[in-house]
Parts: sequence; structure tokens; C-alpha cells
Amino acid sequence: MTVHMKGKSLASLYDLRKEEIEQVLKTSKLLKFRCLRGEKPPLLKGKTLVMIFEKPSTRTRVSFEVGIWQLGGYALYLSAGDLQLGRRETIADTAQVLSRYVDGIIARVFAHKTILDLVKYSTVPVINGLSDFTHPCQGLADLFTIYEKKGRFGGLKLAYVGDGNNVAHSLLYGCSKVGMNITLACPKGYEPNPRVVLEAKAEGRRSGCKVNVTNDPREAVRGADVIYTDVWASMGKEKEREQRIKIFRPYQINGRLVKGAKKDYLFMHCLPAHRGEEVTDEVADSKNSVIFDQAENKLHAQKALMALII
Repeated sequence: MTVHMKGKSLASLYDLRKEEIEQVLKTSKLLKFRCLRGEKPPLLKGKTLVMIFEKPSTRTRVSFEVGIWQLGGYALYLSAGDLQLGRRETIADTAQVLSRYVDGIIARVFAHKTILDLVKYSTVPVINGLSDFTHPCQGLADLFTIYEKKGRFGGLKLAYVGDGNNVAHSLLYGCSKVGMNITLACPKGYEPNPRVVLEAKAEGRRSGCKVNVTNDPREAVRGADVIYTDVWASMGKEKEREQRIKIFRPYQINGRLVKGAKKDYLFMHCLPAHRGEEVTDEVADSKNSVIFDQAENKLHAQKALMALII
């Protein structure tokens, strides 16, 4: 059954129903197949996407720019200096003006409220390219990668080890929506937002999966089908880096820790990775690692999302 998503904004994976996530994944698979055959279906011919970047990014910018170009559209990049969102002009005014010019907005911002305000006042679809609260496009790429490699979600266990940050929140929402068990291991004081955990547990009861949070990385990894980590000090947390390295050292993904997972586990990381900190080369470069397939899949998942909503 085709699910119609035209005009829908994406602030968080919590906004999407299971059927809508599945529609994005099916479309990602189709568009990836066509891309590998050298085909560029002009699904967004004549459409324009404005990309607001308060925070710089390699993968997010390139994947969105290349993605809409492959679909026949055009992307316009606006940096923090170009826009001064909320300072030179209110977010409400910016959203309403840009809506008169373009067919879609993707924003990579510091504060999640910026995304919510853009969604509220824009008359075209808004995509959250990252905020301090969540990273839904990464979550869609992650789910697509897992489905591509494992062929299912039911009965699988994802272990996230590290900071309970925006990526962790997207995984909580994504896994609980599609029915994949998830356990997060975070140091005390660095657990995910309690509201996100409660919402994910409620979704998990509906989809038939378990959602757990622990402070023990070995418990999280035990029997895992997927091991996921992220940097210990995300962008904007650089001043805490030295302190965080000391606190998070027991949460490093290394050869000893992964022995507790299933032999055919997948290692995932949203990149960029700080090798030698949250993950060792031994794991990042192992046969279990799918980090570069995962990075590639941002292109296909975001193309699918744009095609469906724009």
C-alpha cells in the first residue's frame, strides 16, 4: 500500500508513523537500485530546496545537494553568515519568505526550537538536517542500512553505546517505531532525554519490541545484532571534550567489547569518527563494519524523503 506523504515536514522520527517510515525505506531501496544502474529519475524536476546550515557538515550537505540534483531539482546553500537566523530577521518571517521562493527547506541548526518554528511558519515541507535534540535523516539512513543488511527489524537488537545525544534519540524513536529492540548504554548523567525514553517505550509496546537504558556497555552489547556509537563530544560540546574522554573511556567500542555481540553483528557510526576514542580501528575497519555503506545510504534515504514530501 502506497502511503502519501506530500507536504509533510520532518522534525523528528516521532512525527512519522510506522507505515510512513516503511514507505521511505521502500523508496530508498528503489532509488538506490536505479542510481546504481546510472538512472536519475527526474522526480523533482524544476523543484528548489533551500539548505540552511547554522552548523557545517560534509555528509549532510553533499548528500542533499547531490540527491536533489539526481532527482532533477536544485539546491541553494545558506550558511549562518548568509542568514543569521532569528537575529537579523525572525524565524517566522524567514520561514514565510522562503516558502514563497522554494519548494522545500532543510535546516541544520543548533536549537531544536528553530526547527519547530520553521515547521510552524513555513508553507512548504521542512526537513530537520540535525538539531541538538534529534537527527531524523540519519535515523532513516540507519534503518535503511540495517534493513538492507539484515532483511528485517523484528527480533533484532541494536546496542547504542555512548552519549545519549540527538543520534541516540533518533535511534530510540526509529527502532521503537519499526519494532526493533534497542538498548542504550550511557555513563551516569549522560543518558538520553527521559521523555524520549518514555515515548520510545510506549511505541515499543505497540510495535512489540523492548527499549532499555543501562550504564553497562557489556549488558547493552550482549547478543546484539547491531552495535552503534557516536563521538563523545558532539559539535558545540568541544569545551567538555577532555572531561568526556575520561568519563566515556569504558564505553569505547573495541575488540574486547564486541565479543559479547553476535558473530555477524553490524558496526555502525554516523561519522565523522574519532578513531582511538569511541571506536578502535580494529572494529571500524573490520568485516562487520558498515560505516561507509551507512554514509552512502544517507544519499538514498534523503532522496526518498524529498521525493515523497516535495
